[in-house]
Amino acid sequence: MTTIQQLIDYLETIAPPHLQESYDNAGLIVGDPSWEVTGVLTSLDCTEAIINEAVERGCNVVVAHHPIVFRGLKQLNGTNYVERTVIQAIKRDIAIYAIHTNLDNVRVNGVNERIAEQLGLRDLRLLRSKNEEGTVGSGMVGELPEPVSENEFLSLLRERMQAEVVRHTPLLGGEVSTVAVAGGAGGFLLPDAKAAGAQVFVTADYKYHEFFDADGSIVICDIGHYESEQFTTQLLAELLTKEFTTFAVLSTERNTNPVRYYVG
Repeated sequence: MTTIQQLIDYLETIAPPHLQESYDNAGLIVGDPSWEVTGVLTSLDCTEAIINEAVERGCNVVVAHHPIVFRGLKQLNGTNYVERTVIQAIKRDIAIYAIHTNLDNVRVNGVNERIAEQLGLRDLRLLRSKNEEGTVGSGMVGELPEPVSENEFLSLLRERMQAEVVRHTPLLGGEVSTVAVAGGAGGFLLPDAKAAGAQVFVTADYKYHEFFDADGSIVICDIGHYESEQFTTQLLAELLTKEFTTFAVLSTERNTNPVRYYVG
């Protein structure tokens, strides 16, 4: 028998909770640590559809990257999707565990390493290290196997990250060999990407005026929040499958991206 607490203990060896940002709400959000784990469903987000999928597929734990609850809930009457998801989870005895910015902030088996691997980058290092060992920090920077043109890189980026569109700043006419990445809203790392000598910075959630900060010295590529972090679902499933053999670990079959693109 494996308990939820044992599951948590393992996940916290990979991404200790003290590494999460102050605004975050990673950890066990719904459920009893003493429950036996009958199955785990991994996902990027936790929604009503994910809770229903967990029930349908025989899982009583959802391990999600994004916490369903960020701010304190003052009521639980189903007036929004957050309340409805929590109510569904409680009614159906489904535990919800979130592993968010603490998973963003680890060098090994973290969100940004998976993005870098998806793009085929080598010689990986943290974009902004928070300790002397270089094991904790934000973002990732690495090298392509061989330099490519900017247009070739944009094509590779769209294909490898399964992005419908890539919003980017003006191309500079050079080759791309060093690439910086940051899952989710990583704009705060732009100075680090420039300092690392990256020709391209791949991230998400850029606002109009922030694109000007490229200032002709780097190409910013915004591929979308979901697109940048979607492979975290498989990362979590792989890690849990290697550690636990007494229950099934499944990746969600649902696309939880709330953004749609009209391409005509």
